[in-house]
Amino acid sequence: MMFGTGGERGYDLASTTFSPEGRIFQVEYAIEAVRHGTGAIGIKSKEGVVLTVEKRVGVLQKPETIEKIFDIDTHIGAAIAGLTADARVLIDYARIQTQNNQIIYNEPISTIGLVRKICDVKQLYTSRGGARPFGVSFLIAGVDSDGTPRLYMTDPSGAYWSFKATSIGQNSDKVKDFLTQKYKSDLTLDEAIILSIQALKESMVDESELTAKNVEIAVIKTEDHKFYRLTHEEIDNYIKKGIN
Repeated sequence: MMFGTGGERGYDLASTTFSPEGRIFQVEYAIEAVRHGTGAIGIKSKEGVVLTVEKRVGVLQKPETIEKIFDIDTHIGAAIAGLTADARVLIDYARIQTQNNQIIYNEPISTIGLVRKICDVKQLYTSRGGARPFGVSFLIAGVDSDGTPRLYMTDPSGAYWSFKATSIGQNSDKVKDFLTQKYKSDLTLDEAIILSIQALKESMVDESELTAKNVEIAVIKTEDHKFYRLTHEEIDNYIKKGIN
């Protein structure tokens, strides 16, 4: 018998226990951890995919030590919201899977193939005893061998969806509304970068000024299928175009 004063008390002690309403509270808590993370924006354009994130940098911290965007393979990258330590474990797993695919099949892994492998692990941690769900969501961007840009969002539950543009982290609902109004399917990559910066500004909870110190941007272009991090100078130039 489960004890507690609240309707959820007792049913949130393990990720293997369903509440009478069919809810898994540990998964919902993991999703809440993502909602408290800094914002991450993904936008797909005809020329590639852009990932843009906010980095919270302490006064004594070195900005380059804060990772919110990761390269997984030469043609795939990911942005995160939630627990960075959880993300790092899954990123390491994802990198191994891309190498295995290259060795076994002699070809780069597809974006959806990698997304499914990551989500299989996430789902496993919602249904086994002695473990908790991963408290992190990913925006996974890639350009497949056929030149098609891809953008997926993964959930702590192990679910995933494909998007033209989306947001995870703080104020994500507000940012999604903004993207719904502003997104156009014929965006150039430059326009997508500027839109992502404007969307990131919508996600921020304070009045901090956007600079290359607290913003990170990466792109994957359809012309060369390569993951590329923008330099500080490039980021500052796009911020001036998008905000000023």
